[in-house]
Amino acid sequence: MGRKLFIMLIVLMSLSLIGIIFVQVYFINNSLENEKNQFTLNAKRSLSFVSDAIENNEFRDFSERMYQLISSGAVADSTGFRELRVETDNDTLKQTIIYRNGILEESYKVPSLFLDIGLDSVNISRISSQRETTIYDKNTLEGNLNITSEKKIYEFSKLKEVEKKQFELAYRDLFKNYPMYKRVSRDEVKKMLQKQLHEDGIDTDFEFAIYDKDLATKVQSNNFEFIKDITYGVPLFLDNNNESTYKLYVNFPERNKYLFRNILGMTLLSIVFTSIIIIAFGSALHQLIQQRQISQIKTDFINNMTHEFKTPIATINLALDSIKNPKIINDQEKVMRYLKMIKDENKRMHAQVENVLRISKLEKNELNISKDRVELHDLIEDALTHVELIVEDRQGYIKTHLDAEKSSVLANETHFTNVIVNILDNAIKYSDEAPKIDVYTENAGTNILLKISDQGNGMSKQVQKKVFEKFYREHTGNVHNIKGHGLGLAYVKRMVEDHQGHISVESEKGKGSTFTIKLPLIS
Repeated sequence: MGRKLFIMLIVLMSLSLIGIIFVQVYFINNSLENEKNQFTLNAKRSLSFVSDAIENNEFRDFSERMYQLISSGAVADSTGFRELRVETDNDTLKQTIIYRNGILEESYKVPSLFLDIGLDSVNISRISSQRETTIYDKNTLEGNLNITSEKKIYEFSKLKEVEKKQFELAYRDLFKNYPMYKRVSRDEVKKMLQKQLHEDGIDTDFEFAIYDKDLATKVQSNNFEFIKDITYGVPLFLDNNNESTYKLYVNFPERNKYLFRNILGMTLLSIVFTSIIIIAFGSALHQLIQQRQISQIKTDFINNMTHEFKTPIATINLALDSIKNPKIINDQEKVMRYLKMIKDENKRMHAQVENVLRISKLEKNELNISKDRVELHDLIEDALTHVELIVEDRQGYIKTHLDAEKSSVLANETHFTNVIVNILDNAIKYSDEAPKIDVYTENAGTNILLKISDQGNGMSKQVQKKVFEKFYREHTGNVHNIKGHGLGLAYVKRMVEDHQGHISVESEKGKGSTFTIKLPLIS
C-alpha cells in the first residue's frame, strides 16, 4: 500500500468516525432539548390545571354556601320583577300565541360570619324566571271573536348561567383582597400538584409557592427558591378584568437529572455502539499501522539479509577463482587459506539461516529445548571466550563481577550460552569506540540476576520498547552500517521466557545500555 493511499485511508476513516460521533452527540442533544420542551409543556399544563382547579373549588364552595343560605328560608330584603310579553296570530291555523317571560330578582344581605371574608355583610342577588306560552283558537261561527284557551306551557328556570355569572362576579370582587393562606392551604396545593404532575408524566421532586406581587405568601413549600431556568409560573385567582396579582410557581430542583434519566437508556446504547465503533476503528488503524511497520521491517530485513549473503557469496566466488589460478593451485598454503575462507563464509551463512529458522520454530513452539542443571557462571565464562578476541582486537575490555553466591539454574547450555553471546555481540557492535563491558551477577531471593552493561551508543525510550521485536533494527541512516537482521534480541527474549525468566533493558542515548536477565534458582 502506497504512503499516499495509506494516509488517505486513515483520513477518510477518521473523518467518518468523527462524523458518526458528531451525529450521535447531535441526536442526543436534540433528544434532550425535546425532553426539555415536553417537560416545560407538561409542567405549565399541570400548573394551569391546578390553578383553575383551586379557583373552581373556592367558587364552588362559595356558591354552595350561598344556595344553602337562600334555600334555608332567608327572606329577601328587596325584590324586583320584569316581564316580557309577545303575542302572535296564525291565520292559517286560526290560532293566537301569547308568550310571557317574567324575571324575578331577589336581594339578600348575608352576614360576614357566614362567609368569613372579613366584611360586615355582603349583598347577594338571586335571579329566577317563569316562562309561559299560551295558545288560543279563534271561533268565528257566531260572527264574534271568542278566544278560548286551549293549552298552556309553563317553564320555570333559575337562570343558572346568568346566576352563575353573577355569583362569579360577586365572588371575584369579594375575595380579591382576601389573605391567600385563608383561601387555600399549603397541603391542598401540594396534593393537587402531586396528582396532576403524576398524571402528566412528571415524577420528580418539586417545590412550590404562591406569590403576591412578587412577594412570597405563606402558601409555599419549605425549600422553595425562585430559580429562573427551572421555575414555572401561572396566574392564580383572576379578577373580573382577567388580571391577577397572584402567581403559582413550581420549580424542579432535580429537573436535569430527571431529563437525563429519561434519555439514559438511549444515551447508554449510543455510547456503547459508538465505543464499539471507536474500538474497532482504533484496532483497524493499529493493525494497518502495524502491518505497514511489519512490511517496512521485512523490507529492511530482506535488504539486510541480501547484503549479509552477498558478501560471503562474493568472498567464496573470489576464493574459488583464486584457487583456479595456476599460480595458486600449486601453492598448498594459499589453497588451504582460501578453503578456510570458503568454509568460514559458508558457516556464517549457515548460522544466519539457522538463526531465522530458530526464531520461526520458537514462535511455533516447535523448538525442542532440553534443560539440565547448570552453573550460570560457567555459561558466562564460556560465552566470553566467543567474543574476547573481538573485544581485544578493538582495544576494549570485558570485566566480570560474579558476586552471586548461588548460580545453579535449569537451562539448556547451548541456547543460553547463545543468549549471553548475542547480548555481548550487541554491546560490541553498538559501541563506536573501544567496547567497555561489565558483567554482573547477584542473588535476589530465589532468583539470580545477570546484568550486562556497556558504555556504547545507548537507545532512546522508543527504541527500548521495540528492541525485542522480531526484525526490528534502529534506523541509523545507512541500514547496513552495522551487520545483522534484527533477530538476535528477539531470540534472546523468547529463549529467556522459555527458561521461565525475564529480560529488561535500561538505556540512555549516548551513555550505554544495561540488559538484566532474571532466572529462578534451583537448589
